[in-house]
Amino acid sequence: MLDIEGTTCPIDFVSHTLFPFAQKNLSEALKQRSIDAEIDSLVIESISEWISDPDPTSQIMLEQTTHTPPSTSEVGDYLQHLIQSDKKSPALKELQGIIWKQGYASGELKSSLFEDVHPQLDLWKHNGLILAVYSSGSIQAQKLLYRHTSEGDLTDLFSYWFDTRTGPKLVQQSYETIAEKLGLPVDQVLFVSDHPGECDAARQSGMSTAFCLREGNPHQNAGNHILIQRLSDVDLDSINASENQKS
Repeated sequence: MLDIEGTTCPIDFVSHTLFPFAQKNLSEALKQRSIDAEIDSLVIESISEWISDPDPTSQIMLEQTTHTPPSTSEVGDYLQHLIQSDKKSPALKELQGIIWKQGYASGELKSSLFEDVHPQLDLWKHNGLILAVYSSGSIQAQKLLYRHTSEGDLTDLFSYWFDTRTGPKLVQQSYETIAEKLGLPVDQVLFVSDHPGECDAARQSGMSTAFCLREGNPHQNAGNHILIQRLSDVDLDSINASENQKS
């Protein structure tokens, strides 16, 4: 099971291309609320998230709204606040996915993957491994990213897709839930991520882990996780042996 940002896709592509594109086009997307039931539903979900958001700035913004419930424009201001403060929101993630879909369809967006990713995914798939994705981006956004790469559509290589609607990535229970959905004992799943906290949570659930250190990644310390710098560095035999020794 693979993370995306900083693991299979450069962080710069997400932070310098995808996020700014969504931020620039958010207001225009929200204007479609009256004719798009999905966007309308996500605006309503955003309002619910806003009401329960404990962030002081978010609550001040809510108190300053002039409409009850907040207007579409006011919700847009709140979502822009979440983007600028890098806050996670399921509704925002879904909205970003809708915007990115339009960008990919128009050709404005093209996904960037590390050069070792496609060959290794092909090899693992050929060898009979079950491949899955677990990313904070929505499942729709995940599939868009892998569908619109410079090497073509890679979505068929993956059998399962998980996002934070399954559970937060820093929480052990999320990984236990994923193993159940995979129909596998948790100790038969390897999770690869660039985030040590995610690796810790996966390890606590019983999964094997590998910490992916790519150039430019903010997290540099693998802790007690096996360190890889390319997907081809993953040695399943040695990881299994290491995990068995620890257990």
